[in-house]
Amino acid sequence: MTENSFSGLQAPSSSLGVVIVNYQTYDLTMQCVASLLAHRIALPQHIVVVDNDSPDGSGQRLNQSLPDGVVRVLSKVNGGFGAGVNLGVAALKTDLVLVLNPDTHFLRNNMDVVRRLFDQRPRLGVVGLKLINPDGSLQYSARRFYSLPDILARRTPLGRLAPMRKLESSHLLTRKWRDEPFEADWVMGTGFIVRRSAFEMVGRMDEGYFLYFEEVDLCARMWAYGWRVLAVPEVELVHDHQRASGAGLLSRSGKTHLRSMARFFAKFGVPWVRRPSRNRMAAALVRWQHSIGAAAHITKPQHGG
Repeated sequence: MTENSFSGLQAPSSSLGVVIVNYQTYDLTMQCVASLLAHRIALPQHIVVVDNDSPDGSGQRLNQSLPDGVVRVLSKVNGGFGAGVNLGVAALKTDLVLVLNPDTHFLRNNMDVVRRLFDQRPRLGVVGLKLINPDGSLQYSARRFYSLPDILARRTPLGRLAPMRKLESSHLLTRKWRDEPFEADWVMGTGFIVRRSAFEMVGRMDEGYFLYFEEVDLCARMWAYGWRVLAVPEVELVHDHQRASGAGLLSRSGKTHLRSMARFFAKFGVPWVRRPSRNRMAAALVRWQHSIGAAAHITKPQHGG
């Protein structure tokens, strides 16, 4: 898909807002907002910066320094990434919400490609952007759902073996990144757009996760409720990331990652050998919801701003 393929079409009708969750990332958050404004990705009043009770005072600094019109939400507690996103979305009234990590920026604005996709596909719930490193190399930001062999391939020395490398490539959908949008089981939370009505229908971000797996869970629930998830190679987002979850299983971030993984498998089933089908995951989600109460699929905001 190219921009020329949309020639002659009317401007997209879906409105776009942005949520950025800050936690001790003042400089990065300021740079991210500057990029959004410089490329006219969204109007200032449609950009929400949520501070998750940063102990370094960056929330107060952002409150004083962000450009006029940008919405500030200062949470009284750090409820994690998902809780921050929920607070940000609650502060917006746009049809679509772009969720960004602070360590991202745009090089150009072709967001109309995504907005038209949402206009044309009423069951489209989530779109993932093409994440690239500062040197232009690709980050594989659209994935298949995990099996335990996938995790071994990604997180242990077994991944160096040829069969495991092939498995990892399949998990990362490495051959899909051409020009056309393609279907993915889930997309990374670093930079994705969600339809607001779908977000509310599936129960928002699950605040039971503090960090990691929130976006996998959200996309799994999208599929379970009949929404689709796509990745769009045409819209690029630069991500200058530091992968804390790769610091080792016994590190603080590693333990957080394991706890999040355990919650995800408790909800959607443990995929011992093969990647689970979406139908199987949807059935597991229903069983999990029934086990903890009929209203379990609605994640009510737990943290005040």
